[in-house]
This record gives sequence, C-alpha cells and structure tokens, in this order.
Amino acid sequence: MEVKKEFKWFTIFEYEKEQDYLREMHKAGWKFVKLTGLGMYHFEKCLPQDVVYQLDYNKDGLAHKDEYLKMFDDCGWEYIQEYFGYSYFRKVVSDDGIAEEIFCDDESRLQMMQRVLKGRMLPLLIIFFLVLLPQFLTNLFDARNYFIAAFIGGVLTTYIVIFTIFFVKYSQYKSDRK
Repeated sequence: MEVKKEFKWFTIFEYEKEQDYLREMHKAGWKFVKLTGLGMYHFEKCLPQDVVYQLDYNKDGLAHKDEYLKMFDDCGWEYIQEYFGYSYFRKVVSDDGIAEEIFCDDESRLQMMQRVLKGRMLPLLIIFFLVLLPQFLTNLFDARNYFIAAFIGGVLTTYIVIFTIFFVKYSQYKSDRK
C-alpha cells in the first residue's frame, strides 16, 4: 500500500484548520493514519472520498477510554488515535452531503475550548511564570549570560504570542456563542 508523510504544524487553537486539512487530504485520496512527532502526518493511499475529521480534547474521557470510545462508535465515528490529549475521529459524509460534527451545539464546542484552556494553556502559564520568566530575569542582569537571556527571551516572546492568540480566539469564540 502506498504511504505518504507530510509535516504540518497546527497550534492549539487551529484544530479546525487541522480537521479541514485532514478532510481535504482524504478527498485527494490520502486517508489519515496517524500523527507522530511534532507534526508528522502519516497517510495511506485510498479512494477519494468526503470524510469529515473531528478532534476532541477530553482527558476525562480518555481516563475512561472504553466508555468514551463506545459513545463515539455508537454514533458512527471511527477512532483513529489519541495524541497529546486530543482524540482523532472520522466519519464518512452522508449521501445527502451533510458533514456531521462531534459537537452538536455551541455550548459543547465552548466546553471543549475550556478543556483545552485548563489542560493545555494553564500548564503553559505555570511553566511561563515559575520557570521561564525567573530564568530570563536572572540571566538578563548577568553580563556573562546575555546569550542565554536572549534565547529565553525569544521563548518568552513565543509564549506571549501563543497566549495572546489563544485568549483572543477563546474570547471571540465565547462572545460569538452568546
């Protein structure tokens, strides 16, 4: 069977773009098989088909994996894999062209975003304030460590951008749902 690997990078708040990417690959005849490393997507050649892909971030669900996966299976979703807390599912688009979604209402989508906030963003904030920021300040005032301070400063800048984008998107998402 013909296989293909592609490197793609999606941030925490770009899960919908990732879903769209996987769907377009399937339409082009490449079925998503797994995700490894930091963005290495593995595909198998298949017949082109319109298949919707959905991601769910639910560590509580994964703690009770059998029941969690059974619930999705009962609704016709095929489980692909779990990757850093995200569960990947797919389902063929019905003959009437309706692409189902895991989240049937705005409230459940918002709840998923809140799980991402708690499960992904809060640990990053803790690392930011307890590890990176003190290291940056310590090295900033030591003339021998300007290179280290510059490196950590770059990482801090990246973190600030990630936090800002996530919280802006989260706030927009939350206000759009009201």
